[in-house]
Amino acid sequence: MRSLRHAWLPLLFLSLVYWFSVACNSPAPAPASAGSAPAPDTLSDPGPDFDPGASPFPMRSQSIHLQKGIDLTLRIPAGYHIGIAYEGLDRLRFLCRSPDHRLFATDLFDISDNKEGKVYFFTGWDPVSRQFANVHTYLDSLHNPNQVAFYNDHGKEYIYVAETGKLTRYPYHAGDTVPSGKPQVIATFPDYGLDYKYGGWHLTRSLAFHDHKLYVSVGSSCNACIEKEEVRASIVEMDPDGGHQRLFATGLRNSVGIRWVGDNLWATYMGRDLIGPDRPQDLFERVEKGKFYGWPYYIQYQDSVHDDTAMQRAARERHLVLPKRPAPAWCGFRAHSAPLGFDYFAHFEDTLLSNSFLVALHGSTDASLRRGNAIVKITGRNTYVPVVDGFLTGRRDRDRQGRPCDVLMDTHRSFFFTDDLNGVLYYVWKD
Repeated sequence: MRSLRHAWLPLLFLSLVYWFSVACNSPAPAPASAGSAPAPDTLSDPGPDFDPGASPFPMRSQSIHLQKGIDLTLRIPAGYHIGIAYEGLDRLRFLCRSPDHRLFATDLFDISDNKEGKVYFFTGWDPVSRQFANVHTYLDSLHNPNQVAFYNDHGKEYIYVAETGKLTRYPYHAGDTVPSGKPQVIATFPDYGLDYKYGGWHLTRSLAFHDHKLYVSVGSSCNACIEKEEVRASIVEMDPDGGHQRLFATGLRNSVGIRWVGDNLWATYMGRDLIGPDRPQDLFERVEKGKFYGWPYYIQYQDSVHDDTAMQRAARERHLVLPKRPAPAWCGFRAHSAPLGFDYFAHFEDTLLSNSFLVALHGSTDASLRRGNAIVKITGRNTYVPVVDGFLTGRRDRDRQGRPCDVLMDTHRSFFFTDDLNGVLYYVWKD
């Protein structure tokens, strides 16, 4: 009876592999051939240099109580404080200041592909309690709105809203509580992909403006595949009205965070899944026009770029020319750390954070890996240290009490960050 009961398992496995390969439009992975570069599963485990746990500066603990009944203890640098600026939201994501200095935020509602997303703005800031009194819904019924941005195009102010399948802009005027003009769809994107149980697709779109151009990141439709649409796994450049769309950079599996700092575009992006708990690295890099950054044919591990042999074989079977191997990224995070939003703390008063990148590590969906779930400071090439941690205290899902998503410097002595697990806006400040 035991053998009959489990006889369906091989068939189920083969069916899933076939479905995955067809849906991804690429052959199913197979073992590496002799003479190829090291396959992902033949690499050694990471050493202590990749452990971000030790901080070079003193940290202190502070207790936090959430209205939903959750108590947690967070670690922050000595001399800093952390508080709840607002709570009770759903899947709070990215932050942005409007031209009239209001704080806007997006909310994806939950982890599903849904059309319940919202754009908020906060009011009633109390400088003593360091809390907002109210939150207002600016837009609702949105399809996974990950980010908003503001831009003045030929003397007219607009708010740009990035949804999965489209990028829309609305006229914006100081004090608006809802959009004051008709929406204009300026770009469309693929709005479908693989289910998360097959490695996932990337339904968020992120925005950045620079030098009269708009940049939009579009993630892959899958974990690892040869895409049918060239816009996948890329950053697209266009005019502020959506004209002259072109690929700016490719091979970026999922750049959830993009930001111009001076004349340099920086991005977080994540390595593929399903090849082990410790590889490949998730990455942070300066993105240059016209360059290819690796996915799906290469992975980075321990500051070296390796062939993804299965995907390279799939390309050869289709008689595709492989792109040139990219150089290692500027900073590699431990696998499955999931770097999302970040900010550059230019001229921050405290030299501890001044002129540094702070990155939100969302953390692995598998809590047992104990990766991410922190705000970290990049201290150099492939080195980073925690600035806010304590959200994950064990190896079970119930041991996780927050997943940082975005960081925004507020004043030269303070910053906000979001938690999209419990829908909390946190505020950190220095005495």
